[in-house]
Amino acid sequence: MRRRATAIGSAGALVTATLIAGAVSAPAASATPAGGHGHARGQDREARGAAIAAALAARAGIDWQDCAADWNLPKPIQCGYVTVPLDYAKPFGKQIKIAVDRIGNTGGKSARQGALIYNPGGPGGSGLRFPARVTGKNAVWAKTAEAYDFVGFDPRGVGHSAPISCVDPQEFVKAPKADPVPGSEADKLAQRKLAREYAEGCFERSGEMLPHMTTPNTARDLDVVRAALGEKKLNYLGVSYGTYLGAVYGTLFPDHVRRMVVDSVVNPSRDKIWYQANLDQDVAFEGRWKDWQDWVAANDATYHLGDTRAEVQDQWLKLRAAAAKEPLGGVVGPAELISFFQSAPYYDSAWAPTAETFSKYVAGDTQALVDAAAPDLSDTAGNASAENGNAVYTAVECTDAKWPTDWRTWDRDNTRLHRDHPFMTWANAWMNLPCATWPVKQQTPPDVKTGKGLPPVLIVQSERDAATPYDGAVELHQRFKGSRLITERDAGSHGVTGLVNPCVNDRVDTYLLTGKLDGRDVTCAPHATPKP
Repeated sequence: MRRRATAIGSAGALVTATLIAGAVSAPAASATPAGGHGHARGQDREARGAAIAAALAARAGIDWQDCAADWNLPKPIQCGYVTVPLDYAKPFGKQIKIAVDRIGNTGGKSARQGALIYNPGGPGGSGLRFPARVTGKNAVWAKTAEAYDFVGFDPRGVGHSAPISCVDPQEFVKAPKADPVPGSEADKLAQRKLAREYAEGCFERSGEMLPHMTTPNTARDLDVVRAALGEKKLNYLGVSYGTYLGAVYGTLFPDHVRRMVVDSVVNPSRDKIWYQANLDQDVAFEGRWKDWQDWVAANDATYHLGDTRAEVQDQWLKLRAAAAKEPLGGVVGPAELISFFQSAPYYDSAWAPTAETFSKYVAGDTQALVDAAAPDLSDTAGNASAENGNAVYTAVECTDAKWPTDWRTWDRDNTRLHRDHPFMTWANAWMNLPCATWPVKQQTPPDVKTGKGLPPVLIVQSERDAATPYDGAVELHQRFKGSRLITERDAGSHGVTGLVNPCVNDRVDTYLLTGKLDGRDVTCAPHATPKP
């Protein structure tokens, strides 16, 4: 998953949590446009359309070129495009282009095993930085890079792949946004109005794309990219939402998979995609937030924020109250604070920098926190990317599955959760509320399951992941027969395969290089705890 938006504010949503994924059904469940054919017929037509598009792509290949300067991808990374149908039920209808990039394997022709395609999550994350793991000499991936070309892509709607938008980017990042925690019914009504306006903005700015912004369609795009690369079978690494994309791909195209690693798993149950998954996330974030507070308290000699979790929480509540009364620097209110502080529950790597900035604030340096948490209105490209990422996140989750349309359901569930899990609950609710008034037909998620020809899949998960709770990995493990689950015990970073933990790293390398898995599931000790 990638970081996602947290609170609907003055003009839309703001970037904060990461996210999750959903379910799939063989042979090709996908979005059927509003007014389209029945579900089964739609699946059949989309399956045929995907086969046609893949055959055309295999013949066309990819015209690899040096990457455009504004893509910021250093040589020898190369870039290109793959053409796919907007609507797989109409394979010869409107086409869009999917941006891809690659770097060749480092071990020479004799070592090469094909392309390894990567998705970092979201929905809305770009995978184009993946080949930079080779140019940057990332030691964790050095052995795998000897055997595989590293291939990244922008999923449909993202970045350079027919990007969508829901609101003006400068309006999107404008701060401060409203306090996510409502203090009155009027506050809730105002947030509901903003959510409805955001959904309407998505339709006004990107209406042609919205019915087709689904995980099954992105999975079909992935198969067309595979074919364009000249690969008979897919080698795939998916993190966060990328695990759901992989689960859907494995369900739709089980005999097209060669090797698949999924890391930090979205629960693929139809009962979870996507409303319940977000509620589950709120509970998990609260747990990981407390883990970070315990660590800060244990390092009170460095941070001076309190030597118990309760004292650290008290400092947080004081900060939050101060920002609610008067935004720090005029731009950092509670919504912006959540966007900044949520990095700590997401990633261990953010524990020390977040604590250091917090410590400076308590010691009297407000500017350090303002610099860290306030949006940079001068970063036009970055703001456009953030707005686009949030638009794709919203479009995919809202179109993938049916959401409650009755506000009373949202109010009841989030009020109940907020009592014991206040850190993320209301911020997450407002971010997702556009799905309650979504202007295009919402689909039925596919039923993720093992299909004929699916090889063993490697699943990697930390035990206390906030963005994708552990139960999701267990659920996918049960659905993908023959899969193996590696659990990183007593750890909670989101995205395990990129961390230094030989117990995990060696098994990922072995699987990708030889196809071999342990005879049973494996529990690894945690990676090193961050140091102040």
